[in-house]
Parts: sequence; structure tokens; C-alpha cells
Amino acid sequence: MPELTPFHLAIPVHDLAAARAFYGGLLGCREGRSADDWVDFDFFGHQLVCHAVAGSGSGPPAHNPVDGHDVPVPHFGMVLEMPDWEALAKQLKSAGVAFVIEPTIRFKGRPGEQATMFLTDPSGNALEFKAFRDIAGQLFEK
Repeated sequence: MPELTPFHLAIPVHDLAAARAFYGGLLGCREGRSADDWVDFDFFGHQLVCHAVAGSGSGPPAHNPVDGHDVPVPHFGMVLEMPDWEALAKQLKSAGVAFVIEPTIRFKGRPGEQATMFLTDPSGNALEFKAFRDIAGQLFEK
């Protein structure tokens, strides 16, 4: 795969201290610049900005059925190498994280077979972490 440039994503959070504990503490994302109402994180080489917004995380989440699971929409996350995904799944389980969708293999034996897991941050933002045995060959496989 060609090297990609980092993406920038800004999300609403209701508590910056909780966001720092989740993204910085639990996920190990290095903190960058910040102000009283926002903080940048190095989210696996990408720029994630958490903005304190009153009322964020309110309202019922939407879901879409995918391979027998109710996938939260919207969501964001990372495609990891399989060993990194396995290590993160183990770390999150050890930390007692409540998963929206437990670590599992989706589309078993079919094109696009992938390891996936879903969780939410303290503000209710849904994250997906996934991995493929061969990212370049499987990421967009039909």
C-alpha cells in the first residue's frame, strides 16, 4: 500500500479529563497541543482533536446490521496490523473495557475477512479497531 498522509478528525467530548484518560491513558495516544476546551492526540499517527462540547454524547445511537452485529453509526477507528490488533484487544480486555462488539472475526472465510472490535469513549463516541491478515490485499476486497 502507498504511504498515506495523516487524517484530521475533530470529535465532541463532554469531559476533557475523561478524554485524556481514555485516549492518552488507555489507548496510549500521545497528547499534542491543547487549550481550555480542546486537546490534540496522536491517534496512531493521525490527528484526533477532542473538543469539549456541552451535551455531546446525548441522543440515541444509530446502528446498522453488519454480519450479525449491530454496528454503531457513526464510528471511526484504525486498521491495524494483526499482531497490533491482538495486543490492543488483550490490553482492552485486561483493562475491563465494556465492548459494544467484543473482539471477533467478521466475514469468516469470505472476502474482507477481518478482526474487529467496537467500544465507546467516555463521551459515547464509537470506535472500531480492525485488522486483516493481508491489509493490502483484503482492505477493499469485494
